[in-house]
Amino acid sequence: MRTTQVEVYKQGHRLMGNYFEISVVDDDANRANHCIDKAVEEIRRIERLLTTFNDQSQTNRINAMAGIAPVVVDQEVFDLIVRAQRISDITQGAFDITYGSIDKSLWNFDTNMKSLPSKEVALESVRLINYKNVILDPSKHSVFLKEKGMRIGFGGIGKGFAAEKAKQLLKSLGVQSGIVNAAGDLTTWGNQPNGNPWTVGIANPQADEGPFSYLSISDVAVATSGNYEKYVMIDGKKYSHTIDPKTGLPVSGIQSVTIISPNAELSDAMATPIMVMGIRVGLDLINQMRQIACIIIDDQNKIYTSQNINIK
Repeated sequence: MRTTQVEVYKQGHRLMGNYFEISVVDDDANRANHCIDKAVEEIRRIERLLTTFNDQSQTNRINAMAGIAPVVVDQEVFDLIVRAQRISDITQGAFDITYGSIDKSLWNFDTNMKSLPSKEVALESVRLINYKNVILDPSKHSVFLKEKGMRIGFGGIGKGFAAEKAKQLLKSLGVQSGIVNAAGDLTTWGNQPNGNPWTVGIANPQADEGPFSYLSISDVAVATSGNYEKYVMIDGKKYSHTIDPKTGLPVSGIQSVTIISPNAELSDAMATPIMVMGIRVGLDLINQMRQIACIIIDDQNKIYTSQNINIK
């Protein structure tokens, strides 16, 4: 039965190893759910391209041929790697898709982890991480990892990329307004049925306390990287599961970084490197970029923001 009342229709799905929630504004439930189904299909398609859990994925084909031969990939995968390389340049290597070569056995972040590895062991674990050793050939759209044992992974940018692609698809289907929320990395467009912008909570590092602030946004994407979901306590100090690719050691001192920009992929990709770079250097970088804002919460719950944002 067709209703004429404009409402928000939502579906939640387990995708890319995370919980995605897709919301669209429409006056027809069937049409809304059909559009959401199409967006879910699109995210699954991207997952098949990028996953490291399937030998046939383009990511794993690149990794399997590391040090041997270039691999021709789809244009969209090639372009995503080009954009990832640009973010590596901007962040001086704090963002690096070749982090896939890090020795996972060093970093299990479970209750058995009682000490950090030595600086030497940690450095050895990251010796293959170097985005400059990803050789791209635009004429063939091929990707070659120079060193045997190198691995790429899209954990730092893939969710944002997928959210953005789902949003583009929904807009192409005529959806005027909605949210794609990829496990807290979310992108919005249009307004709520009442005409107001969407309201988004900024995650509180004390996770059980609810959001510490709200933003009213439209046509904006927000992503948060934090140490409150996966971390280890050693000698009373909290270490995040975020590893500094230069040292091989986990970062400390920052609880969470929230990035607000026009694009979910950019927000997703910038949140982790700002944690690695630290408060002063990270904010300095964000302040030099256009249309991007940042909120950092340190270990003492002190809030730092880039110049172009006011926290309510």
